[in-house]
Amino acid sequence: MQAISRRYPRLSPFLRTVAQRERERERERESDMAGVSLVCVPLVAKSVEQMLSEMATAKVRGADVVEIRLDHLASFEPRRDLDLLLRNRPLPALVTYRPKWEGGEYEGDDGRRFEALFLAMEFGADYVDIELKVAQEFLDYLSGKRQDRTKLIVSSHNYQSTPSTEDLSSLVARIQAVGADIVKIATTAVDIVDVARMFEVMVHCQVPMIGLVMGERGLISRILCPKFGGYLTFATLSVGKESAPGQPTLSDLLDIYNIKQIRADTKVYGIVGKPVGHSKGPILHGAAFRSVGYDAVYLPLLVDDFASFLHTYSSPDFAGFSVTMPHKEAALACSDEVDPIAKYIGAVNTLIKRPSDGKLIGYNTDYTGAISAIETTLQGSSGKVSAGSPLADKVFVVLGAGGAGKALAYGAKEKGARVVIANRTYERAKELANLVGGQAISLADLENFHPEEGMILANTTSIGMHPNIHDTPLSKQALKSYALVFDAIYNPVVTRLLREAEELGVTIVTGMEMFIRQAMGQFELFTGLPAPEKLMRDTLLSIQ
Repeated sequence: MQAISRRYPRLSPFLRTVAQRERERERERESDMAGVSLVCVPLVAKSVEQMLSEMATAKVRGADVVEIRLDHLASFEPRRDLDLLLRNRPLPALVTYRPKWEGGEYEGDDGRRFEALFLAMEFGADYVDIELKVAQEFLDYLSGKRQDRTKLIVSSHNYQSTPSTEDLSSLVARIQAVGADIVKIATTAVDIVDVARMFEVMVHCQVPMIGLVMGERGLISRILCPKFGGYLTFATLSVGKESAPGQPTLSDLLDIYNIKQIRADTKVYGIVGKPVGHSKGPILHGAAFRSVGYDAVYLPLLVDDFASFLHTYSSPDFAGFSVTMPHKEAALACSDEVDPIAKYIGAVNTLIKRPSDGKLIGYNTDYTGAISAIETTLQGSSGKVSAGSPLADKVFVVLGAGGAGKALAYGAKEKGARVVIANRTYERAKELANLVGGQAISLADLENFHPEEGMILANTTSIGMHPNIHDTPLSKQALKSYALVFDAIYNPVVTRLLREAEELGVTIVTGMEMFIRQAMGQFELFTGLPAPEKLMRDTLLSIQ
C-alpha cells in the first residue's frame, strides 16, 4: 500500500482511509473474539490428499483452525506438499512437525524440520509450532527471515505429570523469553486437581497461552479453555484421530459442551464419579441448560479423592455436582448441610454450592426418581388409580446396599412396602435392613426366596453394566415370583436381568426412567427453574 501511495500521491488520503478502516475491522474482529478460544482440529492423516479432505470437513463442521501434522505423513516433499496444503486452505493453519522425542512421529534431524517449518512460513502458514528445547536454534536458523504474518508457538510437553504452579510459571517465563508469540504447555493429569494449577497459570499469563492437561482426568482443561483465557484448544474429527491423549471430538466440544458460549463467568456443573466416561449426563444437562438459556456447562469429572476435588475447586463458579459411584457416601460426609431425606438414606447424589455463603448442601434425587418410576409403571399395568401407593404392603427386594440401594430401600419403606435387602456381603445387607426396619438375606439365598407372588425387585448393583452386559445378579428362574423388576443400570438400557424378566412376562422398569427423573430433580436444584421434561426425554431417546 505504501508503494502505491508513493506512485499515486493523490490516492494517499483514500488509501489511509482504507487502511484505517481495515485496522478498525481488525480491532472489531479481535473484540468479537475476546474470551473465545479457537477450536483447532489436528490432521494426522498419512497422505496430503486425505489431509486436504479432512481440512474441508473441519471447516464444514465448525472448526476455527487446523493443525497440519507433517510428522504423520507417510511421505513428505516439503515444497510440493506445503504448497498444496496451504495455498487454498479453507481455514487458518497451524503447521507442526513434531519429533519423536516430544511425542511426535518424526525421527530425522532438526535441520530438515527447520527447513520445512520455514517453508510453511513462506507459504503463509498462520502459525508454526516449535518445541522449547530447540526454539532458540530454530530462531537462529531463521536469522532475521522470520515472517511477521506467521505467529510462532513455542511448546513444551510433559507426558508424565503436571508440575507445581511455580514450575509452570517459570516454564511460561522461559518460553516467553525465547520470543514466542504464543505459549503452549501440555502436561498430564495424574489427578483431576492437577488441572487447577494449569488454570491458575493461564489466568495470569500476560501473553496468549495454550494450556492443556492430557488424559481423561485432564479433559476439563480442554473444555473450560475459554473460561480461563486459553487461546486455543484441540478437538478431533472423530474418535481415533487424536494427536494427544484425551482430545474430545469436535462434535462433542461444539454440540455437547457448547464451547463457543463458554465465558469467564459461565457456571460449571458436572457428574463426579469413577468411572464417569459412560455417563449421558453431559448430553442431557447440556441440552437442558441451552434450552432455557442458562449460562452453564456440565462436565464429566473423573475424581479419585472426593474431598480433595471439592477443596481444589472451591470457587463459586463450580456451582454444583451430580454424584455417582463410588462417591455418594463421601459426598454426604463432605456436605456442610444435608437435606433430611438424604441424611436418613445416608447418601448424597446432588451437591449444590449455596451462592450466599458457598456452603455445600447435599440432596438425594435417586429415591424419588426410582420410586416414582416404579409406582407409575405399577399403576399403568394394573389400570387402577388408588389414593395410596401401589407399593403399600408389597415385598420390595433391593439388590445392593450402596448409595442407590439405600435410596431405594428408604423410598420403598416410606411407601409402606416390606423391604428386603440382598447383598453379596451379608453384614452390609443387615446394616441397611436394620436402618429401614427390613429383612436381610445374602445374594445366594435370594435365588430361592419367594415367600409370595407379585413381589418387586430393584437391582442397584453394577452387575450387568457395560461392558459386562452378559452378567446378571439373579437367574432367570428366580424371577418368576416378581410382578415388576427394576434395574438402576441404564447402559445398556435393557440389561440381561430386564430382558430375561420380560421374557417371563414380568413388567420391567429401566434405569433410564429413573435416570431422567432424578436428572430432572437435579436440574431444578441446579437452576431453580422447572425441568424441561419433554426436551430431556427426547434428548435421551435420541442417544439410546
